[in-house]
Amino acid sequence: MTRPPLPPFTEESARAKVQAAEDAWNSRDPERVALAYTEDSVWRNRDRFLTGRAEIREFLAAKWERELDYRLRKELWAFTGNRISVRFAYEWHDGDGRWFRSHGNEQWEFDDDGLMRRREASINDVPISAEDRRLF
Repeated sequence: MTRPPLPPFTEESARAKVQAAEDAWNSRDPERVALAYTEDSVWRNRDRFLTGRAEIREFLAAKWERELDYRLRKELWAFTGNRISVRFAYEWHDGDGRWFRSHGNEQWEFDDDGLMRRREASINDVPISAEDRRLF
């Protein structure tokens, strides 16, 4: 399976890859998102370490059960060869209606078929009021 755009990335293809990731994550569909990763993809997400598409899918399903009305924006930070770096922010609320904005950075590494084989994510959460939301 190939997942264009493929490395090596240009600015245009890196921006397209970032937009495709944003669109997929905003679908909140764990299966759709997981298909962008290799079968043996390695993740660090905050303090969690995951290996493989199945673990990623399970992680995402649990994430979107906790992080309700999730909405994400990603921005290309840098790119070279088969790597892309992004910064992002997303907003969500918990089951008690408390809102948060989560800020972070990700480093991505892709295989030759355009599937992500490695993802490193650092994320911080900030409580916000519903009136302070920016992402709809």
